Amino acid sequence: DLDETLLQLEKKLGRKPSRTDLLSYLMYPDVYLKFAKAQASYGDLEALPTPQFFFGMERGEEIMVDIEAGKALVIKFMTVSEPHIEGYRTVFFELNGQPREVNIVDKSLKASGPARVKADIAEPGQVGAPIPGAVTAIAVEVGQPVNKGDKLLVMEAMKMQTTVYAPIAGKITRKLVATGQQVEAKDLLLVIG
Repeated sequence: DLDETLLQLEKKLGRKPSRTDLLSYLMYPDVYLKFAKAQASYGDLEALPTPQFFFGMERGEEIMVDIEAGKALVIKFMTVSEPHIEGYRTVFFELNGQPREVNIVDKSLKASGPARVKADIAEPGQVGAPIPGAVTAIAVEVGQPVNKGDKLLVMEAMKMQTTVYAPIAGKITRKLVATGQQVEAKDLLLVIG
């Protein structure tokens, strides 16, 4: 039954599927679900030039990426750090002339420190870090009931504060961070059950 398939796909994606999503899923269910998971994690990668998508960039190389009609990003790759004990490296680049950095897991390395758990976007009760930074205040404890929109914690990065709110109502079942702890984007902070 097509309606039942559509409901199953919507549940798996966590959003209403388009006609193209449904047709892709019907023809290649496993391949499509892997594609949808990658797209949810990394966004739409179609804007990247093909050589850089497949082979990466050389130090000092600069590319222009059209993100929508009339809007483009100029990306210049600078360098990559030595490995960190957690198994990642810091990538330094410029975005429209502004220096930026991001931590990337290096799958060729073996982490010598504890691995950080990432929030699963398919699980609405998993609260991930919206930005890399330090946790400056935690407003909840394990076992505490929360309503959707309640303040959970505050993070700081580059002198700017970000408040993280409860995405759903429930009870705090896990707390994976402490005040003062440094976290990366998408690190699992709290779980609401």
